Amino acid sequence: MSRIQVFDPPMCCSTGVCGPTVDPALPKFAADLAWLQSQGMAVERFNLAQQSQAFASSELVRRELTEHGNSCLPLIVVDGATVSRGEYPSRQELAVWAGVTMSLPVAASVEPGCCGTTGSGSGATNRCC
Repeated sequence: MSRIQVFDPPMCCSTGVCGPTVDPALPKFAADLAWLQSQGMAVERFNLAQQSQAFASSELVRRELTEHGNSCLPLIVVDGATVSRGEYPSRQELAVWAGVTMSLPVAASVEPGCCGTTGSGSGATNRCC
């Protein structure tokens, strides 16, 4: 099982909805992390404003901050290796890094060459392109 760690820039909270402007990426990312946890992944999230000790105690995070400054945040670490810096990744990227298979929605089946029907009831006929 992979271990995902997220090192966020200083924020009031992990969803970002309590500030004056809401970055739509933050609630989406929080939902993506919750989904990942529901898949059995170990997820840890640290906020620089509230959990600075987690940043200070990680040699990897200290090195990233020294080399890239705060622009490396958010920093995503999987199993001790940096996989993303400076942006919130998509659910698909998180799934790949964690080794989780995403199920795709099943598309409605349509007969080949058929574009639908015209009319209604017993008088309906297939309409082809």
